[in-house]
Amino acid sequence: MLALLSLAGGSPGVTGAVGLSATLVDVNGGYPVGVPDVSEPSREAPPSAQALVGYRQSYVTDFPGTSVPRGWNVYTGVPGGAPGAHFGISHVAVTNGQLELLTFRNPHWFNRWMTGGLCQCGVARVYGAYFVRSRVSGPGPNEVELLWPLTNKWPPEIDFNETGGTVAATSSSVHFGAQNTIVRRGVVVDMTQWHTWGVIWTPTSITYTVDGRVWGVFNVARDIPKVRMTLDLEQVTKCPVGRLCPTSPQSMYVDWVAEYTK
Repeated sequence: MLALLSLAGGSPGVTGAVGLSATLVDVNGGYPVGVPDVSEPSREAPPSAQALVGYRQSYVTDFPGTSVPRGWNVYTGVPGGAPGAHFGISHVAVTNGQLELLTFRNPHWFNRWMTGGLCQCGVARVYGAYFVRSRVSGPGPNEVELLWPLTNKWPPEIDFNETGGTVAATSSSVHFGAQNTIVRRGVVVDMTQWHTWGVIWTPTSITYTVDGRVWGVFNVARDIPKVRMTLDLEQVTKCPVGRLCPTSPQSMYVDWVAEYTK
């Protein structure tokens, strides 16, 4: 069961943040979800090359082996805008056919909470469709799947699955303009279960999907990002300010990533 959740408001200093009008459309099969396969961690294999009408599959991985695929870079160091947070190389792992981002107290960093993050920095595009099959183990860190500008000149930013530290819902948001205006929408869903999250980014619209169903559309063409962006997967904590702080180790699991271009 999915339900729309209106999320208005933004970060301190943001001049504009508005709820995004959207329609939840039951179109299972209309957007890529996956192919049933009991051998996969999520029991679904990546979608086919023809799964998105009008597009071709440009990239797919289901994270084989024991290291991140070629073209992916693991983060290390302090993320911007996250007081006290820290990415660690040991907090990203590939095992048992899935990518794992791991949040835990690291004994090599004063026993503070550290998190995992990485980007597909070897693949940057303007426009395209991205699908990520993932779940989280529990609450605490902010678990995010997003598109980020290759130049690191921000905004823009497109978040298509951002939990805000909860397991009961997630949100999408597009950041744009010199004052970082944010348009955001939310959906109530059990994040501890496997779901296929999608974003279809075109010159005229950004469409958000989950399990083949549309749950948000942003169609103000002048505000849609038009720069090369990369797919990023991250966990972030803000324990020193009492936010996004876990009470036990938590993980984000990613079974596969599939991407499509026109």
